[in-house]
Amino acid sequence: MHTRWSRFLLTITAFCLPLAGIAPAQTNHESQPPDKTSQSGKVVLYAAVGPELTRYEVDVNGAALTKRETIALPANVQEVAVHPTRRFLYIAWSNGGPSNISPSQPIPSGSLHGLSAFRVDPASGALLPHGQPASLPSRPIHVTTDIPGTHVLAAYNDPSGITVHQINADGTLALLQVHQPQKLDVGVYGHQVRVDPSNEMVILVTRGNGPTATKAEDPGALKLFSYKDGVLTNWLSIAPGGGFNFQVRHLDFHPSRRWVYVSLERQDKLEVYGKQKDGTLGRTPLFTKDTLNDPGNVRPGQALGTIHMHPSGKFVYLANRASGTVDFQGKPVFGGGENSIAVFAINQQTGEPTRIQNMDTHGIHVRTFALDPSGKILVAGNMMELPVRDKDGVRTVPASLAVFRIGNDGKLEFVRKYDLSVGGRNLFWMGMLGLP
Repeated sequence: MHTRWSRFLLTITAFCLPLAGIAPAQTNHESQPPDKTSQSGKVVLYAAVGPELTRYEVDVNGAALTKRETIALPANVQEVAVHPTRRFLYIAWSNGGPSNISPSQPIPSGSLHGLSAFRVDPASGALLPHGQPASLPSRPIHVTTDIPGTHVLAAYNDPSGITVHQINADGTLALLQVHQPQKLDVGVYGHQVRVDPSNEMVILVTRGNGPTATKAEDPGALKLFSYKDGVLTNWLSIAPGGGFNFQVRHLDFHPSRRWVYVSLERQDKLEVYGKQKDGTLGRTPLFTKDTLNDPGNVRPGQALGTIHMHPSGKFVYLANRASGTVDFQGKPVFGGGENSIAVFAINQQTGEPTRIQNMDTHGIHVRTFALDPSGKILVAGNMMELPVRDKDGVRTVPASLAVFRIGNDGKLEFVRKYDLSVGGRNLFWMGMLGLP
């Protein structure tokens, strides 16, 4: 690391106030998932707008949020990973990417990218800077820890890639990347990295790119690597149809069965893959399901987003997001589409998902959402503010956090929303954590 860069990061971190942030931890055993409910009974939510990360106390039974402190990272928060102990967070940040620009603007690559460790205050969920940040080569689009919490893995989209940093015994980050002896097959446009519950396989979800008027489609794929002690080895590439019309975005693991659920961004579909005896995934999906209410009438700008399993494994949730615009009296307004959480019930014998609900998110473009550790509530992050036409003219729908109760049948009931003043920026990431 260059001396000037090291001094800059150390100075920025020293001025960070106690903070908060987090993404749900992964399961660490396939047949019997761990209890992620909070022993203290306390749950916190963290939401990032640009470089600012705000902590909220969560009343799970009341389905309510109480805003607490906000802190600033060196650049826009991209994603957050939680240590399996829930005592440390690893926050990826960058001044590149679309997290504070409008969709019509070109996406900057940025020049400042890093990963910061924070210690979680077990009483409140506030975060304390913990060691020096690690420099990253480009904008980190997703981060996660491995199952024992010995390494942090980061995925990159431009250029597509993956890096690994060791986690020291005290929870701080090693500043240098783990050397990868083999050139890795990282596909086109990495979008998510996940570690299999066995801790022996890593999956890099590579989205590819849809076709344009001047460029052919870049195929998507699931890139599988064998994994040991932070070292990755090429294993298998899964790309049905050669990866065309396979614009994969995110995946999640069933907590107790051998199924993996995958969202296809441009195709607005949910696919299910079975795990094989050798630990890899089947080459073709077991099931493919539509996520939209009206898949035959897709508006420009409609896309599928992230995916989360219910802790019980009985349901899976996906974000349908729309933010395309049309011209109205010389100004861009919302062009229509579906902003909803699609709810699927899962057959526990076959893994087949059946769509049982599409719940309006009461906002525009849900980039992220989260379930509390007990699976009683879901909070959707409506990313952006956007003018919308209605019978009285044009009104602006604000960015917001929308809170839903989850019924015993998995269906969502809207409770309330908290409008956010984002000032032209985006609510780019949010997550919930049960405190230790």
